[in-house]
Amino acid sequence: MDLPLVVGVDGSESSLAALDWAVDEAARHGLPLRLVQASLWERYEGLTSGPPEPSEQEMAERVVSCAVERARLRNAEVEVFGEVLAEDPAEALVHESRHAFAVVVGSLGHGRLAGMLLGSVGLAVAGRGHCPVVVVRGPRINREGRFRRVVLGAADDTPPSSPAVAFAVREARARGGELLALHIRRPFGNEPGLNDLERALGERLGDDTAAHARLETAEGCARKVLLDTASTADLLVVGARRRHGSAGLQLGRVNHAVLHHAPCPVAVVPEE
Repeated sequence: MDLPLVVGVDGSESSLAALDWAVDEAARHGLPLRLVQASLWERYEGLTSGPPEPSEQEMAERVVSCAVERARLRNAEVEVFGEVLAEDPAEALVHESRHAFAVVVGSLGHGRLAGMLLGSVGLAVAGRGHCPVVVVRGPRINREGRFRRVVLGAADDTPPSSPAVAFAVREARARGGELLALHIRRPFGNEPGLNDLERALGERLGDDTAAHARLETAEGCARKVLLDTASTADLLVVGARRRHGSAGLQLGRVNHAVLHHAPCPVAVVPEE
């Protein structure tokens, strides 16, 4: 059985946008969709007084059932199932990432205003996930894939065998569109390695005439270049190396910037 695409749901507008994106993504790849609602409701049950109200568990189950219905209405062909977990949301999604094609989260949580920075759960999962983590953000035109364009942030030392490269190629092929590998030039960078990357991108797409790849080199602030280019992208893909002796990833300043400010969904792909 294919690994599922996991999406965290909490009933917020941000998580609903992530859910809609995840349904479309699952359809593109022919994957099952697993919806997870996690909270620590077990710790607080029975600690309140006053008139009886729906329990936290009941409300969580309602969130999941509504999300499942929304997913099926969006695309009835996607296999979808949901579960309520009495766990910390970030811990639950990091655990789910061990057995997932990718984990999808919204950019904001409850009580956050549009345009604010990435919430703590999304940042924690992006920094500790064991599979690609997609933070869904940006306006509808970017979230709905109308540009048919995937942007890959490529460094001087990005190897052709990089998991981020493989993920970006797969996403471009699924969309039948363009893959732009964007390299921001460093002084005295290793240009020959970029030639290998460009060749590998073409080889990976092979005879797929519906999608094509190109490599561009730009100069300037990496954060600004990536954010500007992402304004006409459906997805921005960046790699993050795992720290030695640590469960976390080295997100770095550039990845933090795109996670907080990108005008399109961002995929953080773990690199060993």
